[in-house]
Amino acid sequence: MRLIYLHGLDSDSNAIKAQITDEFCRHNYPEIQVIRPDLNQSPDEVVALLQALIGDGADTVLVGSSLGGYFANLLSDMTAVPAILLNPSIRPDLSFRRFLADNFDGAVLADDAVIYTTTGGWQIRFGDLAWFENHRLMVKNPNKIKVLLKLGDELLDAYATQDFYTDKGVFVLAQDGGDHRMSDYQNQVAQVIGWAKALL
Repeated sequence: MRLIYLHGLDSDSNAIKAQITDEFCRHNYPEIQVIRPDLNQSPDEVVALLQALIGDGADTVLVGSSLGGYFANLLSDMTAVPAILLNPSIRPDLSFRRFLADNFDGAVLADDAVIYTTTGGWQIRFGDLAWFENHRLMVKNPNKIKVLLKLGDELLDAYATQDFYTDKGVFVLAQDGGDHRMSDYQNQVAQVIGWAKALL
């Protein structure tokens, strides 16, 4: 079995939850290969990278956090591979507009204008907002997706996310409190891996 962990914005392949997932599998399920790609590149490049990693999708599950959850859902829509989403971003085209409000309020921008640079080095361009708007999540395989939410998420609207997925027929485990980073992930990883094994 292969588990591809997709990190969130301002993170990379060494994200804390990625490391926890990798370590948990090495100690408890050595037959699970954890792959941790670096997604600090343009959305088209991320999709191409993930399609190459997924291949025929055999024995593969995606686990995505925040923006990685968006890409996990998107690739599940495209390839029917199972996905587990952790505090996923469902509308990056909207949530990324905070970068405009912070730095470019009222400005007229060209598509190649850089609106934010992540800690991993991805230069988010104004045109990327249109890319995300044109690649809305469809949730084509609701029986192959599970969502873990922290209702205390301070960055994304967890209640809107809960409604979005529940309306699509996806199983959502919504936990009171917590934060966007899912700081108690050490206590959640066994559940996540259990879901991954059950989805195959």
